[in-house]
Amino acid sequence: MSLPPTSDRRRAPRMHFADTTPAVLRLQNGWRVPGNLQVISVTGGLLCLEKPLSQGCQVKLMFVTDAGPVLAAAEMLRPGLRGEQPFRFTTLSENNQCRLRTVIQSSMSRNYLTH
Repeated sequence: MSLPPTSDRRRAPRMHFADTTPAVLRLQNGWRVPGNLQVISVTGGLLCLEKPLSQGCQVKLMFVTDAGPVLAAAEMLRPGLRGEQPFRFTTLSENNQCRLRTVIQSSMSRNYLTH
């Protein structure tokens, strides 16, 4: 596990999903909670959940990108409005980081070319 340094003041590049991107959260008690990814970066993201989870809740997060599936451990942060809840990755393997970077860079390239 190797996460980007947190002392860096710059925000990690992020990708906003245009289409619905399903995600599944597995809680420590084994329950599964469905959601949809709205924003993702290599440090965390934003989910839309039917019911928010407790701040600090530890989960396993699973979703599929164009570069392949991503599985990571995450901590849920303070819930926002309309079922939105941010999270931060606590464990993200090199392979999963690579997949996320590939998808984010591809998205940024497409947006740059269309604007």
